Amino acid sequence: MADGGSLPAFLGVSRSLSGRAWRQRPAEAGLIRAHMQALNLEEPLARALAARGVRADQGADFLQPTLKALFPDPSSFMDMDAAAEAILDGLQAGASIHVFADYDVDGASSAALLVRWFRAMGADLPIYVPDRITEGYGPSPKAFDTLKASGADLVITVDCGAAANEAVAHAAAIGLKVVVIDHHMMREHPPVCAAVVNPNRPGCNSGQGNLAAAGVVFVLLAALNREARRRGLFGEIREPDIRQWLDLAAMGAICDVTGLTGFNRALTSLGLRVMSDWGNPGLRALLAAAGAEPGPAKSNHAGFILGPRINAGGRIGKSDLGARLLSTDDPEEAMALAQELDALNIARREVEKQVTEQATRMVEATGAHADGSAVVVIEGDEWHPGVVGIVAGRLRERWRKPVVVIGVDAVNGVGKGSGRSQPGMNLGKAVQAAWEAGVLMAGGGHAMAAGLTVKADDIGRLRDFLNDRMAGEQAAAEALDGVEIDALIEPGAASRALFEQFEQLAPFGPANPEPLFALEHVAVREPVAMNGGHVRCRLVGADGASVKAIAWRCADLPSGKALLAGQGGLSVAGRLKADDWNGRRGVQFEIEDVADPRMAQAER
Repeated sequence: MADGGSLPAFLGVSRSLSGRAWRQRPAEAGLIRAHMQALNLEEPLARALAARGVRADQGADFLQPTLKALFPDPSSFMDMDAAAEAILDGLQAGASIHVFADYDVDGASSAALLVRWFRAMGADLPIYVPDRITEGYGPSPKAFDTLKASGADLVITVDCGAAANEAVAHAAAIGLKVVVIDHHMMREHPPVCAAVVNPNRPGCNSGQGNLAAAGVVFVLLAALNREARRRGLFGEIREPDIRQWLDLAAMGAICDVTGLTGFNRALTSLGLRVMSDWGNPGLRALLAAAGAEPGPAKSNHAGFILGPRINAGGRIGKSDLGARLLSTDDPEEAMALAQELDALNIARREVEKQVTEQATRMVEATGAHADGSAVVVIEGDEWHPGVVGIVAGRLRERWRKPVVVIGVDAVNGVGKGSGRSQPGMNLGKAVQAAWEAGVLMAGGGHAMAAGLTVKADDIGRLRDFLNDRMAGEQAAAEALDGVEIDALIEPGAASRALFEQFEQLAPFGPANPEPLFALEHVAVREPVAMNGGHVRCRLVGADGASVKAIAWRCADLPSGKALLAGQGGLSVAGRLKADDWNGRRGVQFEIEDVADPRMAQAER
C-alpha cells in the first residue's frame, strides 16, 4: 500500500477545518476483486476489507472469526506452561493463592476470569487491587508484605507486574511465589519469579502482542485446563468451559483499545455474542444501573457504557469494585456494586469536566498547543490522578498531538500523570527513556498511552526531554494524521441497509477502524448546540435527501462553528451509527471532520 502521507487529497481536501488532509484508504485492485469473488461482496465492502490489510486467504476468518481457526497454541507463549504448572501445583497442594490486579477494566476482567475458573475448580481466589492514590500502579514491596501477612503463598499478577522487577524480587525474599500475566511493554530482563507470561516480552514468539491482559489470561485458562486434564483432575470436577467467559475477554480487549485482528478479533467478536445474553450478573446489573436496555451487545456497550463505570472505581473510588462486580454470582451484590460504580462515574464526569476546562485554558493561554512543540505537557495542583488520563485523551483529540496531564500533590511535591499519543509517536517508549535518564520517579506504558510519577521540580525537565525525544517522530505522525475515507455517499444513501452491510466488519478498534464515509457539498440545516459542546443538525444533499447528524465536543472549534452557522457547500466525513430510538431502526451520521472547499480555494 502507498504511504498515507503521499496519497492525493480526497475531494480535494488537503486541509480540513481541523487541519487534516482527507485521503481514500488505499486498497489493491486485485485484492478487492479477490474478496468480491471469494466472499460474494459488493465492491465498497470488499474495498474496505482490502484497505484493512486483510489478505485474500484471511477474508472468511475475518468476517466470521472462530476460536477453532484462530486460537493460538498456549505453549507458544514464553513461560505459559510454567505458569500453568505453578498454579496447578499450588492448587493441588492447597496453597493460599491470590490474584493481584490492576484497577482498570482489563485488570478487573482478567481477575474475574481467574476467579471464575478457580470457583469452577472448587477453590476461592481472593482479589487484591492496589489503591490508585495511596499505592500507585502495580505491585510494590508493601503490597507483597500485606499479601504475605494475610497468608498468601502464591500471587498471580494480572495486567501488571512485567516491569516490577524490584517488587517481585522482594516477594521472593519474603518467600512469596509469583506468576506474572501481563501485556505491557517491558524491560529486556524480566522479573525473576515462577513465570512471566507476556506476548510483548522480548523473545516471546506467540505473535499475539495485540492481546489485552484479559486475552492472555483467557489463553492461560486454556493452558490450565490442558494441564489439569493431563494430571487427571477432571473426574468429579467437570472441566470448566471457558467459552462462557468470553464476554470478560471482550471487555478487556475493547476497553484497553487493543488491535482487533486475528485471535484478538475472534475473542472480541465471540465475546460480544456471549455478552449479548447478559448472563454475567455484574454486567447485567451495570447495564441496568446505566439505564440501558439489554439486547445485542456492541463495542459501544463495553467502551462507552460499561467500561467507564467499571473504571470509575479505580479512578476516584474503591479500586477493587470492578473486579468484585465482574466476578460475583450474587445478583443483589452485583446490583449494589453497580449502583455504587454508576454514582462514582457521575462524580468522575464532573471532576473530569473541571480538570479539562482548567487544562484547556492553561494551555491555550501559553500557546503550547500551537507553538510547534511535539508534545504538550501540562500540570495543575491537586488535579485528581484518576482523571488525568481521560483529560489527556480529550486534549489529544482537540490538538492532534501527544498530551501528558499531571496532577501535582502540593504537600509532597510529587506529580502523577498520564499521557495519550498520536499514531506514529511512541509515547510509552519516550516515557520509559525519561525514567531511564532519571527524569522520572517511575514511568512506562505503550505506544499510545503512558503513566508516570515525577517530582514537581522536574516537570520542566520532563517537558524538554519528551519534546526533544519525540521531535523526530512529529513530521511522520502529522503525515499519518489524516482522515481516511472508505466511500463517498449521498445523504440519501446513508441508510440502515448500508450501515448493516458494513457492520460485517465489526467489532471495530485499532487495526480495524470503523468505516468512514464522506458527504460532499451538503447543506447544514436545523443546527443546535447541545450541553457538553456537541452539535446536532441535519445534512442535506443536492437532491433534498437528508440524514440526521451529530458532532461531539466541537461547538467552540472551527468545525462546530461552521455547522452552527448553517453553512452550505461543506464536505463532511463521519460514521454511520444505528438509531433505534423508539424502534425506528434508522441511522445517524456521527461527524468526524468538516471541510470547507471555499477555505481551500482562498488558501490557494
